[in-house]
Amino acid sequence: MLGPASLVLGVFVMILFASWLVRRVRGSSRTSGDQRESWESHQEAQGREPPVEIGEEYEVAIQEFTEHHTGERQAVCKVEGFVIFVEDVPDHHEPTDVISASILSFNRGHTSATATYAG
Repeated sequence: MLGPASLVLGVFVMILFASWLVRRVRGSSRTSGDQRESWESHQEAQGREPPVEIGEEYEVAIQEFTEHHTGERQAVCKVEGFVIFVEDVPDHHEPTDVISASILSFNRGHTSATATYAG
């Protein structure tokens, strides 16, 4: 038969495992409200129509520059929170510069667009 110490240890281990499992299923309790709000905004954006149209030109501010998987530099811009990757931006432009971009295409899920520099 099991001794009292073994039973207490077994119950303690089961409580630890159960609490770990609950946190794993429900998500970490350390997730901040900002992270949760960002995730909810992301989920809402997945279902909305893009605020831009293919072939149209938009005035956009450069948020930052990123390197495309092809190695080309692209400007990251936004229209109503919708991300637009602008190609062929001259090197003299910097973040916060306002440029004109012509929309070329959407990605597969219509969650971002590719554009070309128009001035």
